[in-house]
Amino acid sequence: MPIDFNPNAVPNNGVNFFRRPCIQSFLHTNYKPDSFEKTQSVESVTGNAYEGLKIDQKDFGTIQKTGEQAKLYTLTNKNGASVDLSTFGATITSIKIPDKDGKIVDVTQGYDNVTPYETAPVGHAGGTIGPVANKINNGEFTINDETYQLEKNKDNGKTHCHGGSDGFDLKNWTPKILSDGIEFTYNKKDMENGYPGNVEAKVVYKFVNDNNLHIQYSASTDKDTLINMTNHTYFNLDGAENTQQNSVYDHIVTLPNSSSFTKNNEIAIPTGEIVNVEGTPFDFRTPKRIGDVIDSESDQLKIGSGFDQNYCIDNYDGKTLIDIADVKSPKTGINLKVSTNLPGFQFYSANHLGKSAQPMGKHGSRYEKRSSFCVEPQFYPNAINTKEFEEKGILKKGETYSREIVYSFSTDK
Repeated sequence: MPIDFNPNAVPNNGVNFFRRPCIQSFLHTNYKPDSFEKTQSVESVTGNAYEGLKIDQKDFGTIQKTGEQAKLYTLTNKNGASVDLSTFGATITSIKIPDKDGKIVDVTQGYDNVTPYETAPVGHAGGTIGPVANKINNGEFTINDETYQLEKNKDNGKTHCHGGSDGFDLKNWTPKILSDGIEFTYNKKDMENGYPGNVEAKVVYKFVNDNNLHIQYSASTDKDTLINMTNHTYFNLDGAENTQQNSVYDHIVTLPNSSSFTKNNEIAIPTGEIVNVEGTPFDFRTPKRIGDVIDSESDQLKIGSGFDQNYCIDNYDGKTLIDIADVKSPKTGINLKVSTNLPGFQFYSANHLGKSAQPMGKHGSRYEKRSSFCVEPQFYPNAINTKEFEEKGILKKGETYSREIVYSFSTDK
């Protein structure tokens, strides 16, 4: 459930301006262009799935709010596939995968430097979402008989969404180079953004030689709190340069282990009712082309302006990695499989992109409506306030939050 552009960004006769001073350009602000051409090789590992993995580091621009320097790490496996990761937001900025002809294709939307991620983020592109992904009704929840009020940054002040306007994806995380990937750490202070507890949050990215990207989340707290982290990458398996409206319509989607979804009210808050997908446009248990079903008659599709629904995962046990999505591009032959041990996921068809306040993407054009899709594993939205949902996303003092997402890439020849 995205917030598709920064409310501080306002259009002015087709030109992008911001209320924050000193921002002159989305692509060339407060960094030296040649800093992006000089890379520093910092690690090379051997052994098993990670043999030959190369990790490079370079500057990614200056963060306006703090003056800190964002860093970009590139994990390149022995096949030449790579993942770019920014310290700002512990964000995936690029995933490059060989297509059926061996050509390397960037399959993720994003930007060339940190400034647009900070000042005009397109739906939190690629970011680590937290402390709590998706919506909390009225921005309010109660733990241990104490009620907490959060910023209401969505739905005209009716809901809190994706950690608020200063969530985890807008923080500069501390990186640590591992033998097989990168670990990012962010220490949230008690009552920061209204959430209780001093929380140490970690995200580990590992990219193996079978072109599988493993994302491991962990967190600990000194006070009972809410945690529900996810990743918000926007994918276009035809290539992220395909920015035009409806450019994912030919993608073939299978959601093999979801026989139900959570029904939404008029502002996309789950009502608590679980609906069987049988006979609805949400039934992707067998492969379907997005364009064939996205404009079907459905009140739920109207609420989301397309697919923007939390799916329930069959046979979920909190431990087993379950395959939840398989998306294919007939054009490039690139397949994406998503697995997780979380109970649900948001399937989103980027229905709210294309705002005039958005900056140009890394391919020089604006990302338009339905030019990508997201698969965001999560606890059910607003679970803390919904009696029908068993798991609330509460992390207790002394316990450790630990969940995982795997993006697996393969290619049809």
